[in-house]
Amino acid sequence: MSAGTSGIHHVTAISGGPQRNVDFYAGVLGTRLVKKTVNFDDPGTYHLYYGDGNAAPGTIMTFFPWEGAPKGRIGSGQVITTSYSIPETSLGFWTQRLVEHGVRFQKPRDRFGDTVLAFEDPDGLRLEIVASSDTRAGHDGPTPAEHSVRGFHHAALAVRDAERTIELMTNHLGFRRVDEAENRVRLAAGDGGPGNLVDVMDATDFPRGNTGVGTVHHIAFRVPDEETHLAVREEIEGLGYDVTPVLDRNYFRSVYFREPGGVLFEIATDPPGFAADEDPEHLGEEIRLPAWLEARRGEIEEVLTPLRVPGKEGA
Repeated sequence: MSAGTSGIHHVTAISGGPQRNVDFYAGVLGTRLVKKTVNFDDPGTYHLYYGDGNAAPGTIMTFFPWEGAPKGRIGSGQVITTSYSIPETSLGFWTQRLVEHGVRFQKPRDRFGDTVLAFEDPDGLRLEIVASSDTRAGHDGPTPAEHSVRGFHHAALAVRDAERTIELMTNHLGFRRVDEAENRVRLAAGDGGPGNLVDVMDATDFPRGNTGVGTVHHIAFRVPDEETHLAVREEIEGLGYDVTPVLDRNYFRSVYFREPGGVLFEIATDPPGFAADEDPEHLGEEIRLPAWLEARRGEIEEVLTPLRVPGKEGA
């Protein structure tokens, strides 16, 4: 068995218009817009990254915002819920904040000893806020540091034949079973804290999900370096999975494969990180392009709609 992964690196979803996406994630949720780049396969489309104040793995939510794209259908073979972590004492603050911004949410409930608040973003993507013991530091922004979102708590996967997914994750990706309830098995990697948790739900009898606006495209798990990355890739390929070659995403190295339940998995390196091409104090302020797209900067910027970031001067 290889060293495996140590938790969630990022989650990537599909949204509608980019400005509405920025208003919600950088405004309402108060996460930091840490990178404003483009979809490498469709450079006329933004790829937006949100995270904590340090753009740390385990806090990064990314979006391909396709204006006018069809709605997706949430179902099996998908990450069906992405859950954020807040301090235990901040539930009241967030309940009030969601009310003030017109975000409808379900009645708070208990799950695995934590209080969970479920709601959707403007495109129907399913989100949760989990009030838990989280030692990660907060950051100032649209929300005060003491109440700010700390990063991910967990992600919930809906899969067919859940035991096969669990076997892959526990035997080959560094996770372990830690709890079970509500038709979900909770898996933990690394130190088992928020950001290192995945819930696997059996959705054998559910319709398959369709990718589109309001759905998650893939989930990425983190490894500390390229040596571990290659070892995990080799192990997964040895199991018979169709794994991509290593791809350079500028801020991390990636490989992709589809797990037995249908979810697209990515394995991503922590380095070089989101400050590879920007001052850490000014992340997300300018459009960043990979070197091979720089020659097309003029035409790309002409196509992209300028974005206003809530709380920034002139926004």
